[in-house]
Amino acid sequence: MSDLRESLNQTREEFEKKIKEIQNLADIEKIRVEYFGKKGKLTGVLRGMGNLTPEERPEAGKMVNEVRAKMEEVFAQSQAKMKALESSYKLKKEVIDVTLPTHYEGCGARHPLNNAINEICDIFLGLGYSIGEGPEVEYDKYNFELLRIPKGHPARDTQDTFYVSDNILLRTQTSGMQIRIMEELTKNGGKPPIKVVCPGKVYRQDTLDATHSPVFHQIEGLVVDKGVTMGDLVGSLRLFAKKLFGENTEVRLRPHHFPFTEPSVEVDLTCWKCGGKGCNVCKGEGWIEVLGAGMVHPEVLENCGIDSSVYSGFAFGIGVERTTMGRYGIDDIRLLYENDVRFLKQFK
Repeated sequence: MSDLRESLNQTREEFEKKIKEIQNLADIEKIRVEYFGKKGKLTGVLRGMGNLTPEERPEAGKMVNEVRAKMEEVFAQSQAKMKALESSYKLKKEVIDVTLPTHYEGCGARHPLNNAINEICDIFLGLGYSIGEGPEVEYDKYNFELLRIPKGHPARDTQDTFYVSDNILLRTQTSGMQIRIMEELTKNGGKPPIKVVCPGKVYRQDTLDATHSPVFHQIEGLVVDKGVTMGDLVGSLRLFAKKLFGENTEVRLRPHHFPFTEPSVEVDLTCWKCGGKGCNVCKGEGWIEVLGAGMVHPEVLENCGIDSSVYSGFAFGIGVERTTMGRYGIDDIRLLYENDVRFLKQFK
């Protein structure tokens, strides 16, 4: 019994001495394991009770419980004190003095694609156009059928469409927005004039390379009114080209075919790199194709509830990526989507 009492007192004194020397929570954990763990010193002393007689055990148990309770109380107090100290130290270390001078990293900037979209839209806003929007997940009838591209039409094959279901798809062109805008106007009893540009993403199953992407941007333009002619279209596009690329930029029209316009044209601009002399960008031609355009087909007007014998109109679709690449001298479309900070910093 006396040996047990002596071992307990010795263990407690040693414990109290060590607990005063702790520096951090790691020291606290070491003491916990050393004295209260399965192989700890206090646990080892308690095992000595097995050598006591039945008469001695009640008194020994009371003594052991008192010593253990006192040690656990001291341990808990020390642990709480150390946690508070470490928390206070951490808070002081993380304090930020907002009055101190700091290095200014600079603000961000708009992406070159957004810059180009804004510049193009600003040009047409100055001509009296408004900005329209439409869904990227579109119905087949708006993307194809009401634009005179019925099921089985060969034009559908060239679009390489992402279908969500038989009747729903990711739009392959922004031309569907002109249908929605005209339809919405006539449904509410309205009549032209209409002057609107609609920027947005379009999707096609293209393989990503230096000049192609499965996701890209277009800006659709639509004008419908009495007496609108091809001359109005040419004049608008010429003004757009000169505003965006400079006064020396010219426009060239080539006959083409789009189901929803008649007549239809591909529109080329003077090469922005060589000024029309011929270079690697324009492949020696001096011209770069930028958009498709034409007079809105009478049947498309009628599909939207507009009398084609009274009204006429023109539409155009501008490829934003190609325009952006020309505007900023970018030679690889992938640079626009890789989010390389070194590339994007150039546009601040």
